[in-house]
Amino acid sequence: MTVKADRTYTISQLAREFEVTPRALRFYEDKGLLMPRREGMNRVYSHRDRGKLQLILRGKRVGLSLIEIKEILDLYSIDQRAQAQTALKRYKARVVALEAQREDVEAAIEMLHGYIGQLEGFLAKPAAPNAMANARAFEQEAKKRLEDAH
Repeated sequence: MTVKADRTYTISQLAREFEVTPRALRFYEDKGLLMPRREGMNRVYSHRDRGKLQLILRGKRVGLSLIEIKEILDLYSIDQRAQAQTALKRYKARVVALEAQREDVEAAIEMLHGYIGQLEGFLAKPAAPNAMANARAFEQEAKKRLEDAH
């Protein structure tokens, strides 16, 4: 019976399992994040490589840079506690940044709702008799300027 830690994976198997392209796996290898062993021309990924890929994708998903992810991965072989502390620090920093972004997004949405309400209120009022003629004339002039520019 094969021990799970001894299990190996091909590039296609990992790509399929994690829904990434083989090119993405090669990119992570080029960046020093994954280091599969070679059997001839084939890459052979270990169970540990699979775990690293999980961490890479989790880090990317929450917005960590590849440099930050590499720092966390590199600490594993030195000191797992230091790795966990570094990951915790990075994750907490991302939470702060994402919460600030959420506040900005919520404020922008609220502003947009206000603008939408103002515009809908304006458009709900009857148009001045010559408003449509003015709008058509403006559109024709804009179209003519665009044609002249080409």
